[in-house]
Amino acid sequence: MSATPIINRLVVVGLGLIGSSLAAAAREKGLAKEVIGISRRASTVEIAVKAGIIDRGEDTVAAVAAELGEGDMLVIGVPTLTVPAVLQDCANLLTVDVTITDVASVKGSVMDAAIDIYGQLPSQFVPGHPIAGSEKSGVTAANSNLFIDHRVILTPDTSTADKHIQLVAALWTGAGATVSSMARKEHDEILAATSHLPHFLAYSLVDTLAAMGDNREIFRYAAGGFRDFTRIAASDPVMWRDIALANRESILTILDQVMDNFKEMRSAIDSGDADYMMSVFTRARDARNHFGQILEQQALQGGIQSPMVEKISNYRVKPGGNAVGDIRVPGDKSMSHRSIMLGSLAEGLTEVTGFLEGEDSLATLQSFRDMGVVIQGPEQGRVAINGVGLHGLKAPGKPLYLGNSGTSIRLLSGLLAGQAFDVELTGDASLSGRPMGRVADPLREMGAVIETAEGGRPPLKIKGGQKLTPIDYQMPMASAQVKSCVLLAGLYAEGETSVVEPAPTRDHTERMLRGFGYSVTTDGSKASLRGGGSLTATRIDVPADISSAAFFMVAAAIVPGSNIVLRHVGVNPTRVGVINILRQMGTSIELFNETEVGGEPVADIRVQYGELKGINIPEDQVPLAIDEFPVLFVAAACAEGLTVLTGAEELRVKESDRIQSMADGLVTLGIDAQSTPDGIRIQGGQLGSGQVHSHDDHRIAMAFTIAALRATGEILVHDCNNVATSFPNFINLARQVGIDLQREMLGD
Repeated sequence: MSATPIINRLVVVGLGLIGSSLAAAAREKGLAKEVIGISRRASTVEIAVKAGIIDRGEDTVAAVAAELGEGDMLVIGVPTLTVPAVLQDCANLLTVDVTITDVASVKGSVMDAAIDIYGQLPSQFVPGHPIAGSEKSGVTAANSNLFIDHRVILTPDTSTADKHIQLVAALWTGAGATVSSMARKEHDEILAATSHLPHFLAYSLVDTLAAMGDNREIFRYAAGGFRDFTRIAASDPVMWRDIALANRESILTILDQVMDNFKEMRSAIDSGDADYMMSVFTRARDARNHFGQILEQQALQGGIQSPMVEKISNYRVKPGGNAVGDIRVPGDKSMSHRSIMLGSLAEGLTEVTGFLEGEDSLATLQSFRDMGVVIQGPEQGRVAINGVGLHGLKAPGKPLYLGNSGTSIRLLSGLLAGQAFDVELTGDASLSGRPMGRVADPLREMGAVIETAEGGRPPLKIKGGQKLTPIDYQMPMASAQVKSCVLLAGLYAEGETSVVEPAPTRDHTERMLRGFGYSVTTDGSKASLRGGGSLTATRIDVPADISSAAFFMVAAAIVPGSNIVLRHVGVNPTRVGVINILRQMGTSIELFNETEVGGEPVADIRVQYGELKGINIPEDQVPLAIDEFPVLFVAAACAEGLTVLTGAEELRVKESDRIQSMADGLVTLGIDAQSTPDGIRIQGGQLGSGQVHSHDDHRIAMAFTIAALRATGEILVHDCNNVATSFPNFINLARQVGIDLQREMLGD
């Protein structure tokens, strides 16, 4: 901390990467007596205060204006096109003694806005631009060292008072930056060429390749040059949209020159003009070498490893472990999917916290981006969705690729059945082998036109412009995905759509629809809604996923002396089958700190070892634990006596045939496990060692990892790549609770 702060109060409006990093630097280095953050999102302020980035937060400039005077500074850190609105607040609320500066990367439009609002560039306003950044954005990416050894350009004019320039320069110098000044026109022209245009080229290249056929092959074999260049396409889209509009004149000038050069290069390649190409390549190489050393140091700083090269991942797990820990597993996948879907169809800005950043949930998110929805994030579980309303989706330019996610394809089928445009839904090899008739059939009854591949499997081709009629659907099999699909299609039907389920299933769709202000009625096993309404944006806090927590519940259940606490877990009554079954088998499970968040019950869960007994699993618990059975089978293998499961046909049409896959693996490990058409019979015994196959099913891979806690020897689990689809940090948490797990990457 410096002995004498140079600023009394530092007010930062907008807590994005730059604003929050400057606030963090000011607090850490003692540059201001008090640092105040302003954001319209309450969660952003909460995070900033908790992380020590700011001393306190408000939601408007008006909330702090009366406090500000000589020696105070307000920094405008909002997107470029939003700066004028903040400047208007400053003009209305602040005295001439308050220093004002900004961090926008386009100075011309900002200074013109200031002149329009004030009548001239006010003496207190010092336009500025820090040349620093990161692929990450938002308050969670705040870095107090971001500006060290970076340059900040100030663009004042003759009307700007020296005392304000000196104060702004002192702030940036104190944060570690080198400060220089430049005319605004020169600044915008230079930045258009060296920063703005490269970003737009990277965005365009990635977007072009992403729209090509099976783009997974393109990205899989991408080399280092492609990764380094396109890294900047991971930057904040809102910021770069604003920059493009604000600096269009300078950008278009340089873009036209580059496009002319591209045309000449194309002509040279087409005609085989080797001399032209050699001349261009040599000139460019020499120019790059002349100034490239500094740029390369910046580009290579903290170099990244490509996620684009796919390798085979196996888990090698040694026996034993203590199963002790206090952890929080990732957010609920079911709720994460639905938050994106309903947030996109709502009117207004929906903010989601606790979002699961796994491949399945991200597939849903990307699909809605492909249909024109602007979605910011995810950043450490935070997502902001700019909803377009029930009828605001746009036709995607390509089939929607949903990876391995059955939830995505089935729920989207219902939502898209009522759209005005045609759409195709595809997935990976696993998803393409799963039956879709159980969602396609009721949708067709409602008037949807859907084509499937042979055997009723993906891809699904949905014809737009169909008038949907309501349906009273009696589900032949309990399935939350089918129920949700029909209800979501009912949003677009004229009249009341109802679904009657033969057994209770998870009700996240009904609860979340109500959270978005849409009326859904339930009467026993029947859920109903009327079409033609609207959804209102809201804030969603996604609790930890009980399906992910289940692996650690079983870890504690099978290890003597265990004690695992799982924090902030969703305990929706339609999801607690795993708790009920483990308790019936003899596990000690305590729920505490019970509360309700966004209409969903949440609790901390303590699980301790109890001598397990085999049971006949009640069929009414099957729908409440359908995703947890792979790891429950491990508990059954460690129990005394026989465990019998019936009524679970649904398990045979998941990511794999989970009944047969688990039975085969348990037999390999020395357990008597016999599959039946609708379940399994497991005689408890001693788990041995061996090699088992996950069949690309993430839950099977994780279940056999947990099994090693009670095995006599090492277990090698093959094909664990898909663990990331539902549980990105499973390995770290498994090690944290005492599992000796090593990942082997084949193909290095």
